[in-house]
Amino acid sequence: MIQIPPYLKKGDCIGIVAPAGYMPLEKMETCINTLQDWGFSVRLGATANSRSGNYFSGTDQERLADLQEMMDDRSVQAILCARGGYGMSRIIDNISFKKFRKHPKWVIGFSDITVLHCHLYERYGIASLHAPMAAAFNDGNFNNDYIKSLKNALEGTPVKYEVPVAANNKMGEAEGALVGGNLSLLAHLIGTSSDIKTKNKILFLEDIGEYLYSIDRMLLQLKRSGKFDKLAGLIIGGFTDMKDTERPFGKTIQEIIYEHVKEYEFPVCYDFPVSHSTENLSLKIGVGYHLSVQEDIVRLAEV
Repeated sequence: MIQIPPYLKKGDCIGIVAPAGYMPLEKMETCINTLQDWGFSVRLGATANSRSGNYFSGTDQERLADLQEMMDDRSVQAILCARGGYGMSRIIDNISFKKFRKHPKWVIGFSDITVLHCHLYERYGIASLHAPMAAAFNDGNFNNDYIKSLKNALEGTPVKYEVPVAANNKMGEAEGALVGGNLSLLAHLIGTSSDIKTKNKILFLEDIGEYLYSIDRMLLQLKRSGKFDKLAGLIIGGFTDMKDTERPFGKTIQEIIYEHVKEYEFPVCYDFPVSHSTENLSLKIGVGYHLSVQEDIVRLAEV
């Protein structure tokens, strides 16, 4: 049974932390101002105001303590991760969820935060929010549909997305809990206590900056570990800034994905706007959705 955190109302507090990579405070200012314009108060964690000149926003212990404090503080109603990068795997096994399980709150982020999303859902049955982070507000038009989708999700507006059809879509209907996130992190979690179970689920995938052969290898890892065997539906998001080797791999990203999933019966949609780019709609991990892939339109709606 999924536990859905309370939705936010005006005056509620959103805590901002950087549990992985470092991000300068000035790059969070537009996000902070926008959240306040929406009627929320904002509290910065120590890692969100870090002067770290290193890759991480602080030591493992500093990042763990900051995230733990936000998770345990009853006066904070949601936690927005400032950025991803790398680092969540280094602290995930030392987080205490004792208080959080009794009083869950929305955890917001993507990329490296996929680790925390998967852990929350698989270990504790708590929903979380795969959604734009602080840097997304710096793209010029921070009033776009993708940023608005974060506000709507936090306030409890039911999701109902419609997106254009794409080449290689496989038509059909699917219903189930939504799981997924960054492909490289999902592959990384296989065999760990944070590994996701995909039976009867709708899985979504996205990634950035990987070599084409690495995507092929990671999809094989998902396939060989049974992640596609009894899947209800598959959503392929953006695979941005893909790289190739000096001797070309010889296939596009869509051709690579299609090769690995064409044998299955579940519906598949490509080019769904969930990604590391501006086009990144908010999705609730663990919540039930209905996916409809038709000849003229793709719909994804909460059930």
